[in-house]
Amino acid sequence: MGDMDATGNVAGLAFAKGHGTRNDFVVLPDIDRAIDLTAELVAALCDRRSGIGADGVLRVVRSENDPDAVAMMAEAQWFMDYRNADGSVSETCGNGLRVFARYLVDSGLAQPGRLAIATRAGIVQVDVATAGDVTVDMGAPAVFETSAAAIDGVKYEGLHVSMGNPHLVCITDVSLNSLNLTRRPEVDESVFPDGVNVEFVNVIDETHAVMRVHERGVGETESCGSGACAVAAALAVRQNVAGGEWDLDVAGGRLRLILDAANGHVFLRGPAVLVAAGHWLAH
Repeated sequence: MGDMDATGNVAGLAFAKGHGTRNDFVVLPDIDRAIDLTAELVAALCDRRSGIGADGVLRVVRSENDPDAVAMMAEAQWFMDYRNADGSVSETCGNGLRVFARYLVDSGLAQPGRLAIATRAGIVQVDVATAGDVTVDMGAPAVFETSAAAIDGVKYEGLHVSMGNPHLVCITDVSLNSLNLTRRPEVDESVFPDGVNVEFVNVIDETHAVMRVHERGVGETESCGSGACAVAAALAVRQNVAGGEWDLDVAGGRLRLILDAANGHVFLRGPAVLVAAGHWLAH
């Protein structure tokens, strides 16, 4: 952690910057949970003009040092404290988990192999080698009722899926390029009282689809890992299959989705790249 000046402002805050299919994050190593990570600080870090710029913040904390993770410390040494760009707290993030695991290995905090990482959605198993793609066992999706999202007065039917965080997957024949995602899609707030990530999907064939996503607390992003896994669940329902594999194209690249018919878990595979490290000199 950086030093405090006389006014109590953080100066010289150590960080790394990484992305998974261009869903980008500020990584804050805070082993002892010493940083007062307020919503205002998160928003300042994520600001793309006056901050570092990111879709969210991944705080690296020992599980034993965080009240949200202490119950998981025996099984997972590290807790991914994930915050959306607006400062709100989130349960989990598939792309963030890959970047988080890559940071642990590249910084020497963990050895390559299978890592158990604590999140607010529970413990997640991640396979990370010394280089290359990272694979996350995102667990079994929970599929609920259908709902709808509206853009510019047009409704798109979707499937409510939870990956530990809420998603609404709208598979449509409407060209994704025509959708206006500059504003938050309108949804039924009685179904999604805490907000929802909304995925819009075009199916190319039985093993290939394309997605755009509007993430709660962020806006449109170039990728969403948990959203991609929710898409896998929706594709399985659409195809009436218990398992399968799909390539999913997002604005930031391609993800591989594997739905295991034996246990119902979705595995998310894709790149995780650290691009910078330094110290943020707070305002």
